[in-house]
Amino acid sequence: MASEDKADNKAQELKGKVKETVGKAVGNEKLEAEGKKDQTVGSLKNAGEKVKDAFKD
Repeated sequence: MASEDKADNKAQELKGKVKETVGKAVGNEKLEAEGKKDQTVGSLKNAGEKVKDAFKD
């Protein structure tokens, strides 16, 4: 399950990067902000997974 969560989190980060890039390219500040938010959420979730992994061992 942890591997799936990590993959989902990474996908969310990548989706956010795409949104941010597209938002910048077309001048859509809302889309750009959504992209940054998605990246942050994905990063935070990955950090949580790392903490869980640290306590597993």
